[in-house]
Amino acid sequence: MAASQIDFRPFATVSGVYDSGLNGVSVDANGTLINDASLGVAITYGVSGLHSWKHTKIGLDYAGGFSHYAKSFYDGVTSQNLQLSLTHQLSRHAALSLNNTAAIYGSNRTAPSLPQTVEFDPTTTYVPTNDFFDNRTISLSSQGSLSVQKSTRVSLSAGGDGFLVRRRSSALYGVTGVGAHGDIQYRTSRRSTVGVMYSYMHYSFTGIYSSTDSHTVGATYSRVLSRSTQLSATGGISKYENVFVQTVPIDPAIAALIGISSAERVSYQSNIIPNIAFRLSTVVPRGTVFLYASHGLNPGNGLFLTSTATSAGTGYNYTGLRHWAISTGASYNRSLSVGNVLGEYSSYSANLSVSRQVARATHAVLSFNARKYDSGDFKNYNKWAYGVRLGLSFSPGDIPLRLW
Repeated sequence: MAASQIDFRPFATVSGVYDSGLNGVSVDANGTLINDASLGVAITYGVSGLHSWKHTKIGLDYAGGFSHYAKSFYDGVTSQNLQLSLTHQLSRHAALSLNNTAAIYGSNRTAPSLPQTVEFDPTTTYVPTNDFFDNRTISLSSQGSLSVQKSTRVSLSAGGDGFLVRRRSSALYGVTGVGAHGDIQYRTSRRSTVGVMYSYMHYSFTGIYSSTDSHTVGATYSRVLSRSTQLSATGGISKYENVFVQTVPIDPAIAALIGISSAERVSYQSNIIPNIAFRLSTVVPRGTVFLYASHGLNPGNGLFLTSTATSAGTGYNYTGLRHWAISTGASYNRSLSVGNVLGEYSSYSANLSVSRQVARATHAVLSFNARKYDSGDFKNYNKWAYGVRLGLSFSPGDIPLRLW
């Protein structure tokens, strides 16, 4: 994943948009979930780059935007997304790394990608990727690690995690999480490394009495297949404990006596699940190709709480052509809620972005994204959401504009 130095490069884009599958946390006059479509205009802007000094390396990828729709309910900030990596060499054998993300968005429909300008995988952070409603969401995530190279073969790493998600609608749940992680790695050859890892995570939810604690242990393996291609995998188990308040019906005879039909009780669950992750990534001269799959635990999507999730995805971005840049990705997620509501929910998503340099510092930009929400347990969860954007982007530099 190590990237070469990339100059910091700002950009600004003006585009016409069309989005379908828009829905706030509300229903229409008939009590049916809203499913809107609307034309609009969007302005996006940002900056990205990576710079190295003697002992420090900083990577930045920031993008933000505002929109105006024909249906003004969806006007405003479409997204503000910041990814910042910092690595500092404390001594000859010790390094400190900080991986930070911050986001404000109304909806998040694109598949995950691997920016070249930050030295961490965004899918390892806690930014939500499967929200159902178009609802203002704030997400913060930070991961810090101290790595020590004990010898030419042995390295140790330990650190902490923290994240926070807040949603504007009081009908949806926010989450706060803290955790710790550590691992020991042993290089068996010039190309292969094996190790063991442990992590702990605790998260609690707003708007409901509910919390989850999880402990994960596993074995790790990584191999450098070539100068530009890396394979990494983790296999282990996670034990989680889930505590939440559950509403249950009361026996009709008791209900007739005391005058209420339901009551609340504290529910406790404990279970062991597989924890598996796999990634294959290739750094090409001006882009990255990646493939990943995983199974583990996550804090849900604000509608459903603690869930087990199976995910897979792939992506590709390239700017090697003289005037063209291409970025594409696809992902799949199937989750099973084990918290407040029991049931299955999933989503499929794909996105494509193309830019063509049409003049000095000016690029024509076209992007398309689609997501299918699917559930066999909740029929109203099933819907399609599409988005198309066409416009002009302005950015200094001679190579085509990179899009993620």
